[in-house]
Amino acid sequence: MFTGIILGKGTVVEKRSSGSGMIFSLEPGFDLTDPEEGESIAVNGVCLTARNISVRGFTVDVSPESLARTNLGRLSVGSRVNLERALRLSDRLGGHMVSGHVDGVSRVLARRPVGNFVQFTFDIPAGLAKYIVEKGSIAIDGTSLTVNSCDDEKFSIVVIPHTLEVTLLGTLHQGDPVNIEVDLVGKYVEKMLQAEPGDPAKSQGGINPEFLARHGFMK
Repeated sequence: MFTGIILGKGTVVEKRSSGSGMIFSLEPGFDLTDPEEGESIAVNGVCLTARNISVRGFTVDVSPESLARTNLGRLSVGSRVNLERALRLSDRLGGHMVSGHVDGVSRVLARRPVGNFVQFTFDIPAGLAKYIVEKGSIAIDGTSLTVNSCDDEKFSIVVIPHTLEVTLLGTLHQGDPVNIEVDLVGKYVEKMLQAEPGDPAKSQGGINPEFLARHGFMK
C-alpha cells in the first residue's frame, strides 16, 4: 500500500526480456535507507517487488499483465520514473490510499500554465469514468492528485510547483501516456451495492448494519 507521495525520481539502467515479461534495473536518485529484499516499491505507480536491492539500486520483474495495463513497456534505458516505497503504519498519510494496481493508461490531452501552477487535462480509459469525481483523489504515475473537474471523457488536475519539481509531471506534454489508478473506495462501494438477488441487504433497501457486519466492516 502507498500514499501517492513520490519519494523521488529514478532512472532505468537496464531493460531486458524475461519470457513474456521484462526485467528492469533501476537506480533511484536518492539513497534507499534500510533496504529490504523483496519489499514493494511503486514504479510510476505500479506496485513491484524489488530484488537485488541495495542503497543505490534494485531490480524488478514486470509481468505480462503489468506490461499490458501500464506504460512500463514503453520505458527504455535512460527513462526516468517516479518512485515510492511502501507505506509503513507509522507514516503520515499525506496523499490517499494507493494500491499500486494500475487501472489503465491515460494520455495528456492538454497542458496549460496557470500562474506558477500547471493544469493538465487527461482522457479517461473505457469503463473508468464512473470512478472519477470532482474533488476526488486519483493517482497519476503514482502521484496522488485531486480531480479539479471531470466529465465522461476527460478530467483535469492542477499541479503545484513542488509536485512539478519532485515528480515527472513537470516533463509531461500533450500525447504522453500515464498510468492512472482510481480511488479504491469507489470500487468497493460499487461492489457492495451489487448484492445478489435474494440477499437480505438488497431486499431491505441496500446497506445496513447487518450487511456491513456480514461483510466484515462491523462486529
